[in-house]
Amino acid sequence: MTRAPLAPAPRAEAARGNQIYAVAGCYFVASFAALGLPPFLTTILPELGDPTARWAGVLYVVPTVFGGLGAPLWGRLADRYGQKRLLLRAQLGLAAAFLLAGWADSLPMFAAALILQGVLGGTFAASSGYLGASLRGPALARALTVLQGSARLALVIAPIAVGALAPWLSPHRQYLVLALLPLAAALILACLPEPMAGADESSRAATGSETDDTASLRALFALEFGFVFATVVSFPYLQALIGQRLPDTPTLVVGVLFAVPHLVYLATATTAQRVVRLGTSTLVIIGFGCLALGSAAHLWADSLTGFVLTRVLLGVGLTLCLLGRNTLAASCARRRPAGRMFGSLEFFAKAGAVAAGLTATVVNLEFGPAAPAVAGAIVASAALAITTGTVLRTRTAVH
Repeated sequence: MTRAPLAPAPRAEAARGNQIYAVAGCYFVASFAALGLPPFLTTILPELGDPTARWAGVLYVVPTVFGGLGAPLWGRLADRYGQKRLLLRAQLGLAAAFLLAGWADSLPMFAAALILQGVLGGTFAASSGYLGASLRGPALARALTVLQGSARLALVIAPIAVGALAPWLSPHRQYLVLALLPLAAALILACLPEPMAGADESSRAATGSETDDTASLRALFALEFGFVFATVVSFPYLQALIGQRLPDTPTLVVGVLFAVPHLVYLATATTAQRVVRLGTSTLVIIGFGCLALGSAAHLWADSLTGFVLTRVLLGVGLTLCLLGRNTLAASCARRRPAGRMFGSLEFFAKAGAVAAGLTATVVNLEFGPAAPAVAGAIVASAALAITTGTVLRTRTAVH
């Protein structure tokens, strides 16, 4: 008997791919204002009655703090009422917050808008939850890699675009224009289907004991916190460090050096995920090793070439850690509601970012602009030691 060809499979795969890129594209445009405008707070705040921009540091982390606090709740609601609805809610919430920020004529009103941005936003957790409800295993890991790529691309392009528009439209009023981006994203997402909650239920079956499952989830959350801390802590004072070591460096070059780790991810992540055949633990161990070396190398970088090589090494570590993180997240999502898990993951990511920002501020005041990178090296080294020790203990127990 001749078996009929399974013609729908390629169409289904293509449709699924289109959904992934639609969600990633919408996350990119929604991230534009969220990532592009905060670096210009020192320009925005004097227009709102804070002439020395002394509140810039606090307001910089306000959306992150409230985003982290709200993410687990929104994740639970997504599991109850549908991932698509909550993803639309996140995009519309961002649009409302950006409109309020653009209209704000006082510091308290602007601060309230940033609080709303954190509370009502959460587009990464919502996007991850949508994909997690639609995909399983390696397919979800690949989709998360694409989603992270859209975030890195926004982080590179958005500040440049905002700076380029600044001579014609102040960064403060750009909030009004950029509010159109999440509105457009919401219109696109409205055309996507609701993920099938019961799809591929066989893949949800537990593949290990409940203790092993809980340990994997805890490892994922610890990995997320340590990774975000180790990478973010060196960002706030990179410009000051380069200015101290290379005083005549143009601002554009500083911006490119800031972007180098993200450019490494954009250039290599998709290919590396396809061709690199390493286990999750190995990816994470090598990744944290590169992060520790790249962060520590900031102590000795005293030339443009030295900074480029340092930032490239940091980018390699960032890429490998994210690939390992995405694989582990896909494995954990196989056995639990996607919204709740990715909402909790977002909480630990935000917690790592806030802890990194506070640490960077304190150590910079005490020891100078190279100290935050040293703090990142210490945390990455600790994560490396813990991960390696856990792997060795597990292998010893098995044998």
